[in-house]
Amino acid sequence: MSNKIEFVRNYNDLSTDKGFQFEFCCDRCGTGYRTRFKASVTGTISSAIDAAGSLFGGILGRASNLSDRVHSAAWEKAHDGAFEEAVNELKPDFIQCPRCSSWVCRKSCWNTKRGLCKECAPDLGVEMSAAQASRSVEEVWAHAKMSEEDKKLSESNWRETVRASCPECEAPLANNAKFCPECGAKLKTASNCPGCGSKITTKAKFCPECGERL
Repeated sequence: MSNKIEFVRNYNDLSTDKGFQFEFCCDRCGTGYRTRFKASVTGTISSAIDAAGSLFGGILGRASNLSDRVHSAAWEKAHDGAFEEAVNELKPDFIQCPRCSSWVCRKSCWNTKRGLCKECAPDLGVEMSAAQASRSVEEVWAHAKMSEEDKKLSESNWRETVRASCPECEAPLANNAKFCPECGAKLKTASNCPGCGSKITTKAKFCPECGERL
């Protein structure tokens, strides 16, 4: 019995009678990879016979019809081989989540620390940054500060700007890090105002509390 060919639902077959090409996409973000076009030998031969048959007809025309039938079986076999090669080539770039069974890209949608996709186990840094931004908008519209309960719960972390990605190399951050794990860029530039002692977390020229020049 021939070997089974493993496949997934998130792929597109771009093959034609001229050759083979496939693309595989991430279930979560939709991005992916496409194999380079691989010419089909049987497709090339068939096209040559078809062209000759259309010019001369007769015996060559009948040969062209025969080539289509022969080409079908040969092309399908070559197609299976090309598909198997494509799966083996691109499979290392994807991984299946053991919780939801989705196939996701390792580059953007896999939480290595948790061993799950980011849909099942989101990055803490990304979620904190999104939640902080959402809360900030709510505060602006409400014209009020955080509740006393929230201030006691997370004042030290909540008021500190949390980044979801590195401002230098744009690598995603898995947690509230001080330095980028990819390029080493410093992510936190906190300092204190020389006038009032308030913490400065941005590259501000003046203190937002007392107006002291920094």
